[in-house]
Amino acid sequence: MDPGAVIADGTRVWHLAQVRESARIGRCCIVGRGAYIDAGVIVGDNCKIQNYALVYEPAVLEDGVFIGPAAVLTNDMHPRAVNPDLTPKSADDWTPVGVTIRHGASIGARATCVAPVEIGAWATVAAGAVVVKDVPAHALVAGVPARRIGWVGAAGVPLRDAGDGLWRCPKTDETYIQDGETLTKVER
Repeated sequence: MDPGAVIADGTRVWHLAQVRESARIGRCCIVGRGAYIDAGVIVGDNCKIQNYALVYEPAVLEDGVFIGPAAVLTNDMHPRAVNPDLTPKSADDWTPVGVTIRHGASIGARATCVAPVEIGAWATVAAGAVVVKDVPAHALVAGVPARRIGWVGAAGVPLRDAGDGLWRCPKTDETYIQDGETLTKVER
């Protein structure tokens, strides 16, 4: 861990993980074995970043985000090792772009989020998916490229179609209403 990184109380960083300078990790997080947290990455409270996940700058993970084993959050829209004249690229030859993951969202094992994208609150990206466009809140996406295949509630369980644009969580019994590609929890 770089001495310039800021890691809040209650956070555990496991063996072989690398946390770079100016990274900020919130309270009560877990950073798994061999994970890489790049310089300037911001991680909220109560996040889990599993073994060998790669989180590149300038990613932002809000509270309660789960990053599965070996998942990758990219940061370069046009990756090249060299310039057209074959001189090595330097930090001045590109501008990093980030992945933003809203609160409670989950990224499955070996999934790749190709920046710049935003993953909505409580969304789930299936294992092995490749995300190349924004994912709405509560969406369940899978495939290459990732497409919405359903909806999930805050409990992470796929919602059941209750008819008339309503969706119900089989675990919490919460109800959601769909309007196009937007899902909103119905407050009781």
